[in-house]
Amino acid sequence: MKKILIAACLLMCTGAAFADGDAFTPLNFDDTPSISSSQTKATAAQNAVKATGVQPAEEALGNGNIQNAILQLDNAQVDIRNELLNLKTKYADVDAQYKLVKNERKSLKKQINTVQKRINAIDKAKERIRKNMI
Repeated sequence: MKKILIAACLLMCTGAAFADGDAFTPLNFDDTPSISSSQTKATAAQNAVKATGVQPAEEALGNGNIQNAILQLDNAQVDIRNELLNLKTKYADVDAQYKLVKNERKSLKKQINTVQKRINAIDKAKERIRKNMI
């Protein structure tokens, strides 16, 4: 009995929902296929070219500007790559000089330490000699 009541309620609810016919369509839904503005511009331009046989100046000028912009970007990229190569070579030179100076500094520090040890050894020897003389 419960199953029959539930089924009847379900049928009544779904019947009410389908009665209108627009129950599940969005508010801004349009059945006609829409054409975007870029498609309409493109088709209008094609129709104009077909009718007159002349390419529009805007489109030709725009393509030229885009090609010029691409060429300028390519040139700028080449210049930046050349600058990068120059900086890398300069860095390599400075790095080589740094390593050379670092090694020279290291060897000089060793020499200084050995000379200081010799001086300290001589000072200790002098002190021993003085103690033995007294």
